[in-house]
Amino acid sequence: MALWSAQETVRDAADSLGINVGDDAARSMASDVEYRIHEVIQEAMRFMRHSKRTTMTTADISLALKVLNIEPMYGYSSSKRVHFREATLGPGQSSLWYLADQDNAGGNEEVDFERVINAPLPKVPRQVNLTAHWLAIEGVQPAIPQNPSERQLKQYNTPKGAMIDSRPGASSAARDQMLNSGAGETRGASISVSDGTEQVKPLLKHVLSKELLLYFERVTAALADETNTSLRSAAIASLRQDPGLHQLLPYFIDFISEQVIHHLRSISHLENMLHLAHALLENETIFIDPYIHSLVPPILTCLVAKKIGPPDSNEHYRLRDLAADLIGLLCRNFAPVYHTLKPRLVRTLVKAFLDNEKPLATHYGSIAGMSRMGPEVIRVLVVPNVAMYGTLLLRPGVDEFAKERNVDILTRALQTLDHDAQNVVQNMSASGVEEAVLQRLGPLVGQRILALDDIKLVNAILAGAKGI
Repeated sequence: MALWSAQETVRDAADSLGINVGDDAARSMASDVEYRIHEVIQEAMRFMRHSKRTTMTTADISLALKVLNIEPMYGYSSSKRVHFREATLGPGQSSLWYLADQDNAGGNEEVDFERVINAPLPKVPRQVNLTAHWLAIEGVQPAIPQNPSERQLKQYNTPKGAMIDSRPGASSAARDQMLNSGAGETRGASISVSDGTEQVKPLLKHVLSKELLLYFERVTAALADETNTSLRSAAIASLRQDPGLHQLLPYFIDFISEQVIHHLRSISHLENMLHLAHALLENETIFIDPYIHSLVPPILTCLVAKKIGPPDSNEHYRLRDLAADLIGLLCRNFAPVYHTLKPRLVRTLVKAFLDNEKPLATHYGSIAGMSRMGPEVIRVLVVPNVAMYGTLLLRPGVDEFAKERNVDILTRALQTLDHDAQNVVQNMSASGVEEAVLQRLGPLVGQRILALDDIKLVNAILAGAKGI
């Protein structure tokens, strides 16, 4: 049995306004009003559930009206439960419900209508606003009123605990302790001061779920297993696309560094580490920028290390090319953000290139790395030193295979020069061009460039040379 008749309610409202409404019109209007009321209540219940409450308030109704683009009701706000009382009008008549006195829910209060009518309207309730502030920026807490001050932080009662550092420079023992201890491990550090007491730094709780711990163990095991190619490929593909790896980033960076240091004789293992680094760099869902400077050293090790792989093996050239590609990727994606990244890399590679005491394999890696950094690096730093480096390759006792590989990488590096440079050979004879190229690059590399018969490349090489 319905508590109220929608059609009768519409008819009563129309009669109070002096409007005569037929049965069909009242029925149509009643169904529409009932639908609107249900829609408002449904939206209000949604706000109530999201607020973790079981009692609907007037604020839920106001928010529901706002969502439905309906003008909200003004002046209705209550933080207490609303109590209704029933008044019996007589036999056969519907009950009348009224609001009980808020101060005395069980009693009645006589209301002076004249005073109520002449009373000023209540203030329109203020809108709910949200403000955001930085809790920490790259691990540094800004000094703003919303964050606790240093004095408040010192007052925190922090228990002592073992230091477990998740940064890339942390030791493997600390990382293993973190991984084996499970989720929710607390880390802190105790420092001894001059008076013999022990001061404890605030602890930092690093929460790793069991799923993340299991994922890290499975991925590292797959990368260390050189026999199961399909499992290793699946692990790399997951690292390239998985959006939930941000908490594991310092552990993966630390894993790469340790594996590169301890497996310099295993080409396949080093390639797996570079593929792991490449996958992390290509994952667009994680923020790897703070870890770039920790990722550069193992990549540079694979690029310019003196001895990589087993003795008398030439497989290290493939590894150095892969490391050079990663150096180029780092420069393209992160040099605009970290302005010192590219100059530091160029300084390291030029130093290795110009050091005559370094082996030819190190020279190969440095030239390959600079060739991925853009034509300007080649034009300014490599071209002026090619002739001098050619004399080094022509010394007696130089390995012919290594010499051929270095001449080849120099040729490929020179081919990256800007071919739209100013035309400086248009007024020169063929013999004059040949002589200028041999003087600029030396006989070893110059003959290789002339054999390509690329006049634009020759023009780009001679552009800026003295006496041209």
